Amino acid sequence: MKKRKLRCPVCGASDFFYDRARGEVICRKCGSVMEERLIDFSQEWREFDFEQKESRRRAGSPLTPTRHDKGVSTMVGIGADMKGLSVADRRKYLRIAKWQTRISTAIERNLKFALTDLRRSASVLKLPESVEKEAARIYEQAARKGLVRGRSMESVVAGAIYAACRINNVPRTLGEISLAFGLDKKEIGKTYRFICRQLGIRILPTSPLDYIYRFSNELGLSPQTTTKAIEILKKALKKEITSGKGPMGIAAASLYVAALLTGEKKTQREVADVAGVTEVTIRNRYKELLEQLGLEDKVKEVKEK
Repeated sequence: MKKRKLRCPVCGASDFFYDRARGEVICRKCGSVMEERLIDFSQEWREFDFEQKESRRRAGSPLTPTRHDKGVSTMVGIGADMKGLSVADRRKYLRIAKWQTRISTAIERNLKFALTDLRRSASVLKLPESVEKEAARIYEQAARKGLVRGRSMESVVAGAIYAACRINNVPRTLGEISLAFGLDKKEIGKTYRFICRQLGIRILPTSPLDYIYRFSNELGLSPQTTTKAIEILKKALKKEITSGKGPMGIAAASLYVAALLTGEKKTQREVADVAGVTEVTIRNRYKELLEQLGLEDKVKEVKEK
């Protein structure tokens, strides 16, 4: 099907030019305006270096929940802006700057300190930006509902981070979060459960599969061993061996069994340190997997070799 050619309704010509300054399409023959008020989607100017890019840009950074002001507040500058002012004007200027920092609600002040701590902790825990933003949203909701009152700010931030990790399926243990904040695991767990209950956040139980790749990387295991561990875990999940057991212990024991079967022997101490569980837990889960999945003979054969 042939594309229909646009023609001028006055003279019938099909030769037009686009006036960018006016946003109009004009007929070259008779000067009739075919279209007007067109939107120019091209760049407003050319940039040849970083300095020109910064000076010519009129839009700021996008909104972000990880800052108390969403990243759009302004500051009264002090320094070069005060040059040429009289002493009286300078004092007035400093007074305005001081009051700008003081005029804020209790929630805004709380968010300012809490979200700074949240960004620091997210950096220590190497969390992706999506988790950091989710944790900031959860904390802000908790602060506006008055859930922070009577609790330490750090424990609520830690609870929000743990909840965000669980929502986004990013495997981080309570032990790791407690080390980042210097708080007790029980306190963080208690605050996390309270926040989820009050905000109506429904989180599914953690699957051992979420921890497999992370533990495997830290132990330096091959892809073959990781695949074998996933197979073992899937069989264990089918037989409901994992129900009522800690996901980290089950994931670590699966990797330990897989490493034995593929000849990449790792000690129970090494696996336990990476998973953040005790050697006793590894031994108990290891025995259960061998018995329930019928892997005892295979492991014996490997050990005899």
